[in-house]
Amino acid sequence: MSLENAYTLLYSGALIYLAVLMAVMLVRSIRGPRITDRILAVNMISTMVITSIVILSRFLEENYLLDVGLIYVMISFVSILILCAVYIRRGRPGKKEENRKEERREHR
Repeated sequence: MSLENAYTLLYSGALIYLAVLMAVMLVRSIRGPRITDRILAVNMISTMVITSIVILSRFLEENYLLDVGLIYVMISFVSILILCAVYIRRGRPGKKEENRKEERREHR
C-alpha cells in the first residue's frame, strides 16, 4: 500500500465517519427535547461541516476550499449568536407580557 492510497483511505474514512455523526446530530436537532439541545446539535453539525470542508481541501488539493471553510465559520458563528439571543429573549417575558399578566390578575 502506497502512502497516497493510505491518505485516500484515511480521508474517505474520516468523511464517512463525519457524515454518520452529522446524521445523528440532525436527528438530535429535530427531536430535541429542549431548545438548548437543538442549538448545540446545529452548532455541532456546522463544526462537522467545516471539518469536512477542510478534509476535502486536503483530499482534492484545492486551497480555495479553505477560504470557503473560513466564510462558513463566520456565518456559523453569527447564526449561533442569533439563535442564543432568540433563546434568551424567549425565556424572559417582555414588558408587554408582564403588563398583560398584571391586568389579568387585577381582573380576577
